Amino acid sequence: MHSRVVLLLSLAGFASAASLRATDPLLVLIAAEYAITPGVAAAVITAFAVSYGVFQVLHGPLGDRIGRIRVVYAAAAVSALGSVACAMATSHAMLVAARFVTGITVGALIPVSMAWIADMVAYERRQAVLARFLIGNILGIAFGTSAAGVLALWFGWRGIFWVLAGLFLLITLLLWRELRGNAAMHAARGEAPATFVAAFRNMADLLARPWVRVILVTVFIEGALFYGALTFVAYDLHQRHGFGLAASGALVSAFAAGGLLYAVSAGRVVPMLGERGLVLGGGALLGTAYFSLALAPGAGLAVFALVLAGAGIYMMHNTLQVNATQMAPETRGGAIALFAFFLFSGNSLGVWLASRAVDGWGTRPIFAVAGVGLVLLSLEFRRRLANRVATR
Repeated sequence: MHSRVVLLLSLAGFASAASLRATDPLLVLIAAEYAITPGVAAAVITAFAVSYGVFQVLHGPLGDRIGRIRVVYAAAAVSALGSVACAMATSHAMLVAARFVTGITVGALIPVSMAWIADMVAYERRQAVLARFLIGNILGIAFGTSAAGVLALWFGWRGIFWVLAGLFLLITLLLWRELRGNAAMHAARGEAPATFVAAFRNMADLLARPWVRVILVTVFIEGALFYGALTFVAYDLHQRHGFGLAASGALVSAFAAGGLLYAVSAGRVVPMLGERGLVLGGGALLGTAYFSLALAPGAGLAVFALVLAGAGIYMMHNTLQVNATQMAPETRGGAIALFAFFLFSGNSLGVWLASRAVDGWGTRPIFAVAGVGLVLLSLEFRRRLANRVATR
């Protein structure tokens, strides 16, 4: 039963990741339609990332109280409606607003699913199971970027939102059937806080724990550096290397191939490298990837760099995720909500800063800063992991 539910939650993660990256290859079209610059058009990405991250602080406690699968079910249903609103937006401001509202519910799908998996799977098996769950997220990134570009050629930039609406509706129906057929899926796990005020107080109390602060600050910086730069890869391929929208979106999906390579080999790689080895290796791959993107003379090196970036980020981020699931087992929903909040707050800041930089300086400085920053971040987090092990 757990394997079937993990597969279904992975599908929800697929839809969430696809929605998150769906507008990356569409900036040129959106900018052209509304006579604005790509940096201004990127507000549709920033708005989605902001709501995706900020409202995590509600999703975790809600899952603790009413059951995690119920939250995923409700979020998928509302996300279908939000995707329809994006497809029907008649102005840039309306599209930004629709993306903001949709991000509120789409943002619940991955972290609440992770909390459910953490409830059900022992810590020693959790990294491998979460890696399998992440396959859906990885494929969703590939689908979001490539399908958005292809659909834009045939149906305009709105096409991807109609597809996402149908996908969220399918997930809603499958989860409804799962909830009907298994009464145990309705229950929350563990002791839920008596009120939402108590839940927020519990989350605030977590910030007093030094290791929790290390995890949250690390994932915030990771989100800002990695996703701020990744957002403009499709734009860079289009502007600097001359690829069409469909081709640039498809090439960005090479990022997912690297992540998938890690996910399917995690069962062997994780025991071999250990947490510190994964973080160090991930940082090295990320640094190499972003410097290669900055210097790439053509698409060949850019595609190879994206494969490295996909493998590198999932080596590093999966390690952060596993540590996040164990930060506070007694209030896991709130702990993972905080983790997701910091990740996507960093994502939002990174996209906002990059969107300001790209209009003035282009994409190369963004990639270079991300490369240096991610290497330094991996070295520091590896040092923190070593110190934590030494003091246990």
